[in-house]
Amino acid sequence: MSRIAKIPIPIPSGVNVGLNGETISVKGGKGELTMALHSTVAVLIDNSEIRVSSKDNANQAIAGTTRSLIHNMVMGVTEGFEKKLTLVGVGYRAQAKGKVLNLTLGFSHPVEYPIPEGITIETPSPTEIVVKGVSKQVVGQVGSDIRAYRPPEPYKGKGVRYADERVVRKEAKKK
Repeated sequence: MSRIAKIPIPIPSGVNVGLNGETISVKGGKGELTMALHSTVAVLIDNSEIRVSSKDNANQAIAGTTRSLIHNMVMGVTEGFEKKLTLVGVGYRAQAKGKVLNLTLGFSHPVEYPIPEGITIETPSPTEIVVKGVSKQVVGQVGSDIRAYRPPEPYKGKGVRYADERVVRKEAKKK
């Protein structure tokens, strides 16, 4: 059996978990998330914990994946997720205005990124971007989309990078 699926998920106080057929919904202080369950996974909600198991022993991996996704949903509605990005380069700036993130990344035009629903983007300084949200998948995807405009290049290290990312620099061409 999957070792991850064996671990029960504790339900913190203030979080409501509902199971409606093949759909699970988690509601907490920061928001609400829903997810469709796989047909071979059984979810049992006890007093203060959620247990995930496989209906047939053939699909143990799906049970572990489902357990991790439900755990991320519970963590998202209680604490939320965030991804920090850093802009490295002369003249590289970011500014959040309403539902649009304005980026100046050395192109001949400014880049305007529309902020998706359920995501908040803060710019504490012109070279820092903080993406916050309830869904771990959406926060990671937004961070990846912003980084994709100008990924860090290996010679000078310029570009948009994650705050904890280490860019391996290459040596310049020798004469």
